[in-house]
Amino acid sequence: MRISDVVKRKGDTVITVRSDASVTALLDLLSEHRIGAVVVSDDGRSVDGIVSERDIVRHLQKVGAAVLDQPVSSIMTSEVQTCRPEDELAELEHTMTENRFRHVPVVVDGQLRAIVSIGDVVKHRMTDLQAERDQLTAYIQQ
Repeated sequence: MRISDVVKRKGDTVITVRSDASVTALLDLLSEHRIGAVVVSDDGRSVDGIVSERDIVRHLQKVGAAVLDQPVSSIMTSEVQTCRPEDELAELEHTMTENRFRHVPVVVDGQLRAIVSIGDVVKHRMTDLQAERDQLTAYIQQ
């Protein structure tokens, strides 16, 4: 199974935020789209960073409410692990688990194409397991 299989099921819409946007604007974006992380991209195509709810919470604890007025660039992760559509899903699962992150941008030729969350991976895996179970049940009942 490949990353492209997950993207086909979930879609390739990616919400991005500019690095100079405020953390408050980021919170509005996360709430509006009911998502847990956003790719930071000043041009909407490149991956300049990634920022998640966890980043906000950690910086809120360190800095206090003043973090809300800071730019997203002050709390984002700059070194972003990405993947390609042709990468194996099992490899991504391992990488996400080992490195303890939940969102990975999908990049083609340096351009942002999609984002995959651990929830997307689990949902894809569960759907495949259910299909396999149904096939085995049908085979046994014949």
